[in-house]
Amino acid sequence: MTNVHGYCDRDFSRVADALAANFAQRGEVGASVCVFKDGRKVVDLWGGHVDEARSRLWQEDTLVCMMSVGKGMAAIGIHQLIERGRIDPNKPVSTYWPEFAQGGKEEITVHHVLGGTSGALFADSAPDRSIFDFDEMTAAIALQPAAWPPGTRGAYQSMTMGFMLGEIIHRVDGRRLETYFQQEIAGPLDIEFGWGLNDDQVARAADIIPNPGHETLKAFADPTTNLGRAWHMRPKEPGYYNTEIFRRCVLPSSNGHGSARSVATIFAALLDDDRLVSAETRERMRSLEWDTLCGMTDRPYRYGLGFFLSGPPLVPMGPNPRAFGHPGAGGAIGFADPEARLTFAYAPNFMCAGAGSGERCIALVDALYS
Repeated sequence: MTNVHGYCDRDFSRVADALAANFAQRGEVGASVCVFKDGRKVVDLWGGHVDEARSRLWQEDTLVCMMSVGKGMAAIGIHQLIERGRIDPNKPVSTYWPEFAQGGKEEITVHHVLGGTSGALFADSAPDRSIFDFDEMTAAIALQPAAWPPGTRGAYQSMTMGFMLGEIIHRVDGRRLETYFQQEIAGPLDIEFGWGLNDDQVARAADIIPNPGHETLKAFADPTTNLGRAWHMRPKEPGYYNTEIFRRCVLPSSNGHGSARSVATIFAALLDDDRLVSAETRERMRSLEWDTLCGMTDRPYRYGLGFFLSGPPLVPMGPNPRAFGHPGAGGAIGFADPEARLTFAYAPNFMCAGAGSGERCIALVDALYS
């Protein structure tokens, strides 16, 4: 029997049952799951192992790379600065980041970036392994022409999004993304999530275990795909997710490290009006920008402003079409369902197969709503 620890309210016992079934039947190696209902933590479970050899147990304070979940976390910072009057979302990005106007990108607004309609998808001039250097990456993104005119097509800005959001925050606020997030969001909520791990956090980080059946990893390795082109500067050797340079760098498009507890806490705070943002801002976050095939991946997505909207099975956030959150490659996810007063997060280390969040994530979300 897998070693699972933590707390589960009896009304949510099916979530615990689904987690146990993930370990017993669906190949789970290590994971954490957390749920808030009406602002109260009702599920906080963790278990399994942090490594593929299953030699070290997952602990209460284990951290894991939640991949693109971090893009949603960065988007919160932009929404805060909009609410505080420091960013006008309808002004060009170059108002705050002048170098971004290169390559005909003068008309791209902050709203276009948040809404995934900027067309700023690539950084062809970025050299190999520059993914670890935030400033080198933002310079290459600034230089790159847009793939199409802003506002004409929706696409998941898989590689560029985190860097663009982080640089806008830096230019407007003066603090780097990792510092802003710690001081304005993680610190006040007393949680661990962020980029650029310290010595203690590196020691508590679980290994990411790639799945050969994961469609996004396959696309990354194929330079003829949009994802392969977008991520061409990433290291080609296997296991780079578990290297110290990856864990210590600030790569806001894919190396946000945290736990399900941390991410569910953040989404719960988004439902608590004025704790992180106002109710009006929260409604803007989940306003539908596009619902069509993604111009980056050719997958059917529903997208808001910095967040995905529920779109099972690829983005499973339950039956409410206005639930909003962010998935991460391999199965991690965090989301809020304001109408049900629920928030949910799942943080595994064994990546799922397929193109979406995978059967283990779907099983947990189905159990939550059952």
